Amino acid sequence: MTDKASVDIKREDFKFINDALVDVFDRILRIEESELRKSQFKDVTINELHLVHAITLHEHKTTTAVANELHLSKGSLTSSVNTLVRRGYVMRIRNQQDRRVINLGLTSKGRLLYRAHDAFHSQLVKSFLNGMDEDDLPLVKKAFVNLRNFLDEAARD
Repeated sequence: MTDKASVDIKREDFKFINDALVDVFDRILRIEESELRKSQFKDVTINELHLVHAITLHEHKTTTAVANELHLSKGSLTSSVNTLVRRGYVMRIRNQQDRRVINLGLTSKGRLLYRAHDAFHSQLVKSFLNGMDEDDLPLVKKAFVNLRNFLDEAARD
């Protein structure tokens, strides 16, 4: 590795981290997909699940804010939102300050889906942090900031 910002790392450590990232990403998606198929939320795809998660429980985000957060075109977002509205997970809410703006909110069914997905994420975080102490957290957070920055940069290209 020749990048000045990178740490000298042994080839086997690099391979371990690379393989672990790929494996974890793949397994999370597979588990989410599998759990959806076994649940009362069989009619929701992984992408729709993540759309519900982006809308959140209490905020009423604009369609533009959700599209930007998920790096979707407004057309793609509209199509997915239409499906989730039809299935009873999402509702469109006219913005009271600017009637031209549409906000998105979750129905009670959508909030239930959100909470189930959030519980899985909580289990992931707890298992990830298991055995670590407070002194480890700055390094873990730094690694995720670095990864997120890389992904943000890649998404812009």
